[in-house]
Amino acid sequence: MKLLVFAHTPPPHHGQSYMVYLMLNGFGGDRRKSADPSAAEADRHGITCYHVNAQISSDLADIGDFRFGKLFLLLGYCLQAIWCRFRYGVTTLYYVPAPGKRSALYRDWLVMMICRPFYPKIILHWHAAGLANWLETVARIQTRSLTYRFLKKVDLSIVLSNFNKVDADKLLPKDVAVVAIGIPDPCQNFNTEILPRRTGRIAARIKLQAGEPLNEAELQYSEGHPEIVRVLYLAHCMRDKGLFDTLEGVVLANKQLSGTKSPLRLQLTIIGAFVSKAEEAEFQNRVEELGAKEIVRCLGFVTTEEKNKNLAEADLFCFPTYYSAENQPGNLIESMAFGLPSITTRWRSIPEMLPDGYTALVAPKSPREVAQTLCGVLLENPCQALREHFLRNFTLEQHIKGMAEAIHRLEKA
Repeated sequence: MKLLVFAHTPPPHHGQSYMVYLMLNGFGGDRRKSADPSAAEADRHGITCYHVNAQISSDLADIGDFRFGKLFLLLGYCLQAIWCRFRYGVTTLYYVPAPGKRSALYRDWLVMMICRPFYPKIILHWHAAGLANWLETVARIQTRSLTYRFLKKVDLSIVLSNFNKVDADKLLPKDVAVVAIGIPDPCQNFNTEILPRRTGRIAARIKLQAGEPLNEAELQYSEGHPEIVRVLYLAHCMRDKGLFDTLEGVVLANKQLSGTKSPLRLQLTIIGAFVSKAEEAEFQNRVEELGAKEIVRCLGFVTTEEKNKNLAEADLFCFPTYYSAENQPGNLIESMAFGLPSITTRWRSIPEMLPDGYTALVAPKSPREVAQTLCGVLLENPCQALREHFLRNFTLEQHIKGMAEAIHRLEKA
């Protein structure tokens, strides 16, 4: 089966672009880059991809903003897609629609208006969430009408979760498939290195809290500071992604611990780039106001190796997001792969992606609840269960297999 993938890959790097990159590689890459695409060996999933890298944003801050230059880029990508239709005989167009944001939705209208007449089969892959609600509560009637006109009744909509189905169903697709995202296992040394370290650090905190002496192994895993609990925030640095609530929650949690005369103290490491210079300045001012400079480290955008090192060394993960397009955050999947207890929100698809009965969920915009939950999970050890949940549900192999099965359903339609 031949598939035209009309979607961008990094840069800029974010969850959607990274997942498109992983899917392309999983299906054997872009056959347009082969010297002789017609003779390329069919990959084991039976899907041959031709990629139009529809990159119209230069960086994270540019995503979703309108520029006339973007319009000309998009028209060029549409012409590439039409050329691929006839040059390679591709009959199925794969496209990632926008969340509830006008300028991004205009992009969808243009692509569907130009390209859809040339492709007998259309697949929409819903990485973002919230379009259905936005159309009903924010968009004008003309916006709803044009969205229905250009995106309705596609042959297949692929969603990440059952929660996400409402966005696809709003546009009356002929078929809907649920396929969770998946990532390459980032810590295959979990059982030999990560788990013993986590277990040793938790045991040290329990003893320290009880006023008991630590043994040599517990002191080793605590690296001389068993009282320090390392909290990690890993995401784009935005208020809506929970950055400010994480900071407030850590500061409040330390006050609670101090009030109960606990020897434990939280330190916060932040990995990710700020999308807005104004928000970055506001955050630094808030750190100053809270007197939190000694407990906060901002590392910015880091390499994969540095990111994985911080995931391995962290004790808790904090991501109290309420981002409007949040759906199935890859950072939470990474944290589960590392067996890292995560404090996150009851938001969109997030509760559905965590183990049944997961207790470290908080309401959006509630730093006090973040603080209470941080204190509440300090001595718990769900590490092995989180790791096993990742292996059962979110590996890259499962994702690629699920995507292939969903796409091949078009052949039976």
